[in-house]
Amino acid sequence: MNHEPQPNNASDAPRNCSCKSGSECCQSPEPPRRGFLFAFGAVMMTLGGAVASVPVLGYLFGGATRRYKTEWVDLGPLEQFPAGETRFATFITPISSPNDGATAKTACWVRCIKSGKFQVFAINCAHLGCPVRWFEQSKLFLCPCHGGVYYQDGSRASGPPPRGLFEYPWKVTDGHLAIDAGMLPGLQETAYFPEASA
Repeated sequence: MNHEPQPNNASDAPRNCSCKSGSECCQSPEPPRRGFLFAFGAVMMTLGGAVASVPVLGYLFGGATRRYKTEWVDLGPLEQFPAGETRFATFITPISSPNDGATAKTACWVRCIKSGKFQVFAINCAHLGCPVRWFEQSKLFLCPCHGGVYYQDGSRASGPPPRGLFEYPWKVTDGHLAIDAGMLPGLQETAYFPEASA
């Protein structure tokens, strides 16, 4: 009497196979679920890597693709800035968003050299960005953080700042002083206009 050989262990037993024992179709196939999970994991890893690379690529190539946009902002009538004086002024930066609230307001120092001629300085120290203050008695800008000192024309006098104060381009329109605030003076000035740091 012939008896078919019994499988040695559970792994040798045919799985869901209706053909005769020993044929090729009765070999234990890889479960379909394992292949699906492998493909799904590969797709998710690819998508995750693509998403993670977006800020890195933006940082590396953003400076080359971003373009400077002129945005003139009104600082007020010329009467607010008398000749021979330096006055504090504020404006809403055009690169702000509706959710910025009070932080959208930016300050600057306006020096009226003579009627119709101005210098408009960014309030930030050229060292680490602390707000500088103007002292009329000494005709100096002083930084309270690290002792940076600037002359009234914005040039560096002493201390750690590597250069003078950054300036905004300005113009007079219909009796009002306006500045180009589309780009914050600072590192961007060097990035977009290399000759400004020369």
